[in-house]
Amino acid sequence: MSNALSTATLAAVASRGVPVPDYDRTGLVTGIVHLGVGGFHRSHQAMVVDRLLREGKARDFAICGVGVLEQDRRMAAVMAEQDCLYTLVTKHPDGSREARVVGSIVDYLFAPDDPAQVVERLASPETRIVSLTISEGGYQADPAAEGAPLTAFGLVVAALRLRRERGTGPFTVMSCDNLAHNGAVAREAVTSFARDLDPDLGDWVTEHVRFPSSMVDRITPVTSDADRAATTEALGVEDGWPVVAEPYVAWALEDDFAAGRPPFEDAGVTVVPDVGPWERMKLRLANGGHQALCHVGVLAGFRYAHEAAADPGVAAYLTAYLDQEAAPTLEALPGLDAFKDALLGRWRNPAVADTLDRIRTDSSDRLPAWLLPVVVDNLAADGPVRASALACAAWARACEGYDDQGRSLPVLDRAAAELSQVAGAQADDPTAFLAQRPLFGDLVDEPRFREAFLEARASLVEHGALATVARFLDGGE
Repeated sequence: MSNALSTATLAAVASRGVPVPDYDRTGLVTGIVHLGVGGFHRSHQAMVVDRLLREGKARDFAICGVGVLEQDRRMAAVMAEQDCLYTLVTKHPDGSREARVVGSIVDYLFAPDDPAQVVERLASPETRIVSLTISEGGYQADPAAEGAPLTAFGLVVAALRLRRERGTGPFTVMSCDNLAHNGAVAREAVTSFARDLDPDLGDWVTEHVRFPSSMVDRITPVTSDADRAATTEALGVEDGWPVVAEPYVAWALEDDFAAGRPPFEDAGVTVVPDVGPWERMKLRLANGGHQALCHVGVLAGFRYAHEAAADPGVAAYLTAYLDQEAAPTLEALPGLDAFKDALLGRWRNPAVADTLDRIRTDSSDRLPAWLLPVVVDNLAADGPVRASALACAAWARACEGYDDQGRSLPVLDRAAAELSQVAGAQADDPTAFLAQRPLFGDLVDEPRFREAFLEARASLVEHGALATVARFLDGGE
C-alpha cells in the first residue's frame, strides 16, 4: 500500500480526530512475546498494554508478536508494512464506531520462516512474559518434529532450555485462551515437553516458571471487507487488517509472575490470587451460552448471532440455559448476576455482526470444555439438563450437513470428517453421536441426559430448531 497506516502516516490520521499512540515507540522494551497474534489478542491484551503505555506505564512491557502457523503469513506481511500498527474499532449497539490506533506491538516475527530467531527472542533477558492465544487445539500439538521447534510449546521449551543454560532465568507463560484452568493446562504441556527433552530441564521449569491462569472476554468477530472500507474512510489511510470488537471487555488474571509484570490493574484488569471462579463464570455462561446459541441458530437458518439472539424463542431458551442450568453450578461471585444478565444484550448487538459460523468453528474442542461441565455438575446435583441436551443435539444435527431448510451447512471443525461420518450414522442409531466418548465422556450412560438428548434430536429432525425450542419452553414432549 502506498498510503498505508504506518509511523509515517500517524500525524495525518491524528489530524482526522482518531487517537494514535502518543508515546515514543522507539524507546520501548519488548518485555512480552505473544504467540498467536489474531483479532482477539489485538482487541484485548494488546489494547490493555497500549492503554498503560498512553499513561506512561509499562514501558518495559511492549509486545513482540509471533506468528506460529503458516496461515499467519498474511498477518506478518501486514505487520511489516504497517510498522506493527493497527486500528481497533469498537462497535456500539447504536451503530456508532470508535477507532483508535494501537501501538503496543512493536515487532513481529514469523516462526515458520525462522524458528531460531523466535527462540532467541524468547530467550532474551528482556523477555519476561510469554503470552498465548493459540486456540484450544494448539495445546494438543507435539512440540517439535525432527528436533525443530515447530509449535508454540516447542518454541517455548527451546527458549527455556537456552535460558537455563545461559543463566538468564525464567519467564512467565501467560495463557489467554478460552480453556478451563488455562494456566494449569499450559504448565502441563510445557513441563511435559521439557521433561521429554531433558528431565533436569523439566524439573527446572517446574520450580521456576510461572503459569498464571486468566479469564478473558471480548467478542471479536472476523474483520470484514466492509470493516476495512469503513476504517480506511475514518483514518484516511489503508489498514490492511483492522480489528473490530464489542464495547465490553473483561480480564481476570492470577497474580503469579516469575519476572515482574505490567500494572495491569491500572488498565481495568481484575488481578486476583485465584481466577477459578471468574474463569468458570465466563466459560459456562458466555462460552457455553454461545454454544447453545450457535447450533440452534444455524439450524434455524440464521447467519449472525444478533439475528438468532433477537428471536424471542431462542432468547427465552438461552435465558433458561443461563438461569436454570449454568448459573446454579457457579459459586457466588461479585458481579455474576450482572455478567449473566448482560449476555443477551451483548449477543444482540447488530453492529458487531458476529457470525454463527465463527462461534461454531471447532466445537469439538469448545463444547466439551465449556458446556459439558454444566451437564456433569447438574447431573450430580439432580439439576436440570434439558437446555444443555438441546444444545448438544443441535450440534449433532448440524454435523449432518444441512439446516432446517435443507441448505448445505458445512461442518467447520478440525475433526469435520469424523464428525460428519458419525452424525450420518444417527439415522440408524440416534445415540451414535452422543456415544463418542472422546467428546461426551460417559454421558451416553446417564439415562436422564441420554433421554433428553434423544428427545431433542427427534424433535429437531421432525419439527426443526425453532419448533423444538418452543416445545422445550412449553416443557412438553
